[in-house]
Amino acid sequence: MKAVLLTEPTEAKNIVLRQCAIPEVKPGWVLVRIMAFGLNHSEQILRQSEITAPYIKKPIIPGIECVGEIADASDSHFSVGEKVVALMGGMGRSFNGSYATYFTAWGSLFECLHLKPDDTLLIRGATCALGYAAIQLAKAFGCKVLATTHRESKLHLLEQAGVDLPLLDTGSLKGKIAGVTKALELVGPKTLMDTLNCIEKGVIVCQTGVLGGIYSLNNFDPIKDIPNGVFLTGFYSNMPTQDVMDDIFDYLNIYHLLPGIGKVYPFSQIAKACEDMDAGRVNGKIVIKLDE
Repeated sequence: MKAVLLTEPTEAKNIVLRQCAIPEVKPGWVLVRIMAFGLNHSEQILRQSEITAPYIKKPIIPGIECVGEIADASDSHFSVGEKVVALMGGMGRSFNGSYATYFTAWGSLFECLHLKPDDTLLIRGATCALGYAAIQLAKAFGCKVLATTHRESKLHLLEQAGVDLPLLDTGSLKGKIAGVTKALELVGPKTLMDTLNCIEKGVIVCQTGVLGGIYSLNNFDPIKDIPNGVFLTGFYSNMPTQDVMDDIFDYLNIYHLLPGIGKVYPFSQIAKACEDMDAGRVNGKIVIKLDE
């Protein structure tokens, strides 16, 4: 089979497809013939820097999500030919993946932020696939949504997505927002402190993304740095369950939601797709369709 194999930090333009052996099925596992997969910021981090970490099993096929059909059911309850969705759980890091948007948005909003229909939600860094998914879920639920982008040229995309108040993010939101009851931080540590200090008491902030390229806060003191009465949590989407996936698909069906796909590329153009993702050229989810 053809796959992307990573052993060291790799620029998108240098990605090549290589011939690899089809994985052998072992007890407790199934073999999936992948039909399509989405690109994620997580794979970008892996490709650019995380690949050097000792916990990454190299060489590794990146990817944290896929859709396809069962090719070998092994000892599972699945049947050959059955359509499946797979994501996270160590894919693309501990074992080979493919190349988890709604799951991450769902967990952030409903498990961590305990979103209610009468909430006013702030999404910081919303012009990404995860941000658009969060907008969809929250608006369908009845929430008022404020959302930011650091590019003025993308404000109209937030309006098109149904955002009630699109905001241009210049690095500080203090004094620019009011009435927020929940906040989803997708830019990450780069703007987290500003987010914590621009909201009112009683607000829950959930950090899920790291779009800002900074992955931790140095000298962070939760006693001093989290304002009194403000709550900070985070969503780690590593172990999805069948029940949660069923809930998500039920929700999408009930509210007739369709994923915001920005562009579809054939697998043969995976390098081009990664280049476009790195440059921020695509609005919405980038999907790779396996060549027939």
